[in-house]
Amino acid sequence: MKTEQRDTRPIILLDLDNTILDFNTAERSALGRAFAELGLPFDAEIAARYNRINIQHWEMLEDGLLTREEVLVKRFEALFGALGIEGDADRTQALYESMLAEGHWFMPGAEAMLEALSRDCRLFICSNGSQRVQDGRIASAGIAHYFERIFISEHMGCNKPDARYFELCFAAIPDFDRSRAILLGDSLSSDIRGGRNAGIRTCWYNPGKKPNPGPVFPDDEIETLAEFEPLLRRVFG
Repeated sequence: MKTEQRDTRPIILLDLDNTILDFNTAERSALGRAFAELGLPFDAEIAARYNRINIQHWEMLEDGLLTREEVLVKRFEALFGALGIEGDADRTQALYESMLAEGHWFMPGAEAMLEALSRDCRLFICSNGSQRVQDGRIASAGIAHYFERIFISEHMGCNKPDARYFELCFAAIPDFDRSRAILLGDSLSSDIRGGRNAGIRTCWYNPGKKPNPGPVFPDDEIETLAEFEPLLRRVFG
């Protein structure tokens, strides 16, 4: 009787934003275009303030303090309040998200890394982004063919770092083996904490060499994406 052979290739779970695709550049571009269309002021200082507010709101989502829908609108309400300007947060959100779904920028070395990993590994995207936005950016970048599955939290019904999100991902991966899996991401609060919550190896992509304040610590850390494939060879052989 013929037995089915299990797929034992390393399972690589990849964050999308600021790991494969440059979200910060996409964010600035979409914000500038949306604010210009709405007749709102926009400059580098406003972009930086929005970025800080946005990160704070997504961290509240990760901690279960806000829903996704609340994050998307309240971040603009907070920005307009901080700037002391009148603005329609709902309209701004809809226009910004539409523009964010268009186009893409790669992180340095991301294309070469995907091509190299796809030869011997099983690749999956694990992202907390909005489905429509991530679908548009992935299509623009032309990278969907590298991945067996793409797991967007809006579709999954829960978010990183919730262990339930990862359990749903794992259940959808044939021949899943925790000992052969690793998560690569740039966020300590969602990627690294999430991977550790799920009991898999984690690698922190830290191109800015930011200090780690704890209490979340990765198994591995890289400064450039070119370091990831050699790391996998050491870990998985």
